[in-house]
Order: sequence, then C-alpha cells, then structure tokens
Amino acid sequence: MSYMSHLECSKCGKRLDSEKVQQLCQCGGPLLVRYDLKRVKENFNRNDLKERQPSLWRYWELLPLKDKKNLVSLGEGMTPVIKMEAAGPMVGLKNLYLKDEGNIPSGTFKSRGATVGVSRAKELGIKTLAMPTNGNAGASWSTYGARAGIKSVIVMPQDAPEITRNECAITGADLYLVDGLISDAGKIVARAVKKYGWFDVSTLKEPYRIEGKKTMGLEIAEQFNWEVPDVILYPTGGGVGIIGIYKALQELQAIGWIGDKMPRLVAVQAEGCAPIVKAWEEGKTESEFWNHAYTCAFGITVPKALGDFLVLDAIYKTNGCAITVGDDEILEAQSVLAKKEGAFICPEGAALYTATQKLKQQGWLKEEETVVMLNTGTGLKYPETVKVRVPLLQPDDDIPNA
Repeated sequence: MSYMSHLECSKCGKRLDSEKVQQLCQCGGPLLVRYDLKRVKENFNRNDLKERQPSLWRYWELLPLKDKKNLVSLGEGMTPVIKMEAAGPMVGLKNLYLKDEGNIPSGTFKSRGATVGVSRAKELGIKTLAMPTNGNAGASWSTYGARAGIKSVIVMPQDAPEITRNECAITGADLYLVDGLISDAGKIVARAVKKYGWFDVSTLKEPYRIEGKKTMGLEIAEQFNWEVPDVILYPTGGGVGIIGIYKALQELQAIGWIGDKMPRLVAVQAEGCAPIVKAWEEGKTESEFWNHAYTCAFGITVPKALGDFLVLDAIYKTNGCAITVGDDEILEAQSVLAKKEGAFICPEGAALYTATQKLKQQGWLKEEETVVMLNTGTGLKYPETVKVRVPLLQPDDDIPNA
C-alpha cells in the first residue's frame, strides 16, 4: 500500500497528480511528494521497523512507490553513525558523530536518490532519463538505471573525477563531457530533453530524488532512538540532502514519532563556490549565480541551485546557519579524520569537520551538544585529493624503527 496522495509545488502550492509524469510546476517551482500522514500515523508504528531489513526501503510508508515489483534496489541505506572519539575532543566537542555514506552502493549518498527516483521512473514507464552531474549522481543513476533497464544519458564537466566517468561508462550510459561547469551541462541536457522527450532527472526537476535523500533524516532519528541531535551539518551543492532531511523530520513530527525539537541545520560550502552562504549572510531567500566557481570538493561546485530557496528556508526555520571553508582546510580535515578516526571520507564531507571547529570557536556550537556530520561519500572516489610520498626500498633494505 502506498500513502502518497499528490505532488505539491514548493513555490505556488499547486496540487498535481502523482500518477502522471511530472517535472517542474508551470511556475517553475520544484514539486514535493505529499502523503496522507493521518493514515500513515494510524497504520505505521515505530515497532514495525524491528522486523524489517536494514535498507532505506524499511520506511516504505513514507516513500512514493506504489508497487514493490517496481523496486530497484542494491541494498542501500542504514549507514553507520560513528562517534568521533578523538576528532571530536580535538575541536572541543564531546558528542561529535559522523554519519558515513561512504559504504553505500556506488560509494555515495546519491544512491539514495537514485533507488527511489529510478524505481518511480520504472513505475511510470520511463524509457530514457537524462541528467547533468558533477559525477557521483550520474554514476548512481546510471547504475540503478542499468538495473532497471532504463537508458541513461549523462553530461558532466570534463574536470569531473575519472572514477565517476568510468562508472557511467561501464554501466552503459551515454556519457558526454562539457568544457564548463554543471550549470553548462544542465543547459545541454535541457535542450536534449526538449528535443527528444527524455525524462529530466536533474536536481529537483523530478519529485522523487528528494524522497530518497530524506531517508538520511529518517535514519538519523531512528539511530538516535527518536531523540534528534542538536545540530546536523551537510555539505551543500544542490542542497537536496538538507531539504530532504528537513522534510523527513517534519513528517516524523506529523506522525508523532519525534517531539517538537528540530536540529539546527548547517549548510557548509567551499570559499570558491558559496552562493547559499552569501545569501544567508545577507538575509536573502534566494541565492545569486556564483561566477568562476571552483573547489577541490567537486561535488559541491554548484553556482546556483534550483532549490536554493528551500535550503535557505530549512536553515532559517531551524535556527541554523551557513558557513564556508577553504580548500586547504578541507584537505587538512580529510587527513586528520583518516589519521585520527580511520575515516577516509570525501572532501565534501571533510569540509564539515573544519566547519565544526570554526563554529565551536565562534561559540555557535556548545561542548555538550550532539552534533552530526553527514559525510556524503567515500574518499576512495577522490584519489587526486591525497598526495603522499612513499619511500622506495631495495630488496636488502631494512624498515626504519617507527
């Protein structure tokens, strides 16, 4: 049984039919999935989860698929929450945690959006999907598209990591590179979608990716025994994760699974591409296009997010904030977390550790608060960020004393 009732425009509030293929509202606003939460509350209990498999599909009643025969899954979800026993006290925090999406299929949280988005596309009879990507989303959607028998057309910047290019190629996607940014890739995809009638799965241009991403919020609530943390930090490019987590927590409140407390949400961006931070600092509800965007945290190089107003709304409504970090700080944080915690995480996730340090120094974070950093992927997908010098031994050489 599905409890999805309709789609709703996030800008004008217009109600649309969820059983038709939908992209954006006529006003240009992204569409959000709405559920009959009264019925969910009556028929879904927290105890039900005890008997279910540890994948994100355990939250079936709060997901949009109608028929399980259309489910396209690789076992994604229920990623670990790990206490930073050494790295936390180093920045003055006793209860710092890392939710690590690095061990999910495809190695990044993008698989959450892909499993739900592709499953729903299959259910709606989609034959070809197209998207611009900085790499990881394209890799995930190509992977799940292959499993579903749906053709994927992917356009990414030529500077995107080689590993994600290979993932798209080996899963049979039609892959193209563009001499530019993701915004340029988006323009190319938009023209192709208009010409060929493909399904555009760009960030927030279809309603279902966000439903997969929101399961991070559902899991965090469950993993903290339905007592939500004080703060959640999220590396923000397109911002779907932060929008989804906020949506998930609102839905949990509506069905009575958590109380009135809402974590303060923090958007973390790189100094070389920080449109959300600039908008937040200026008290605006939308961001401006960021010219000459560049950062080593390639996944958050998004000059202008379609859902920027939803990201900013989530920050404002939860009394959160937005903060930038430098590339050198990101790479140093990546090294520290690997050495102190054994956590080899992606540069986007590493940016959060620097952000916690800055926010603690500013007094915005308190020593006793429960703080969750949401690492979005494994560092193994970014070998170019790690520069090491390894001594070469001859067969008769001895290893020096450590």
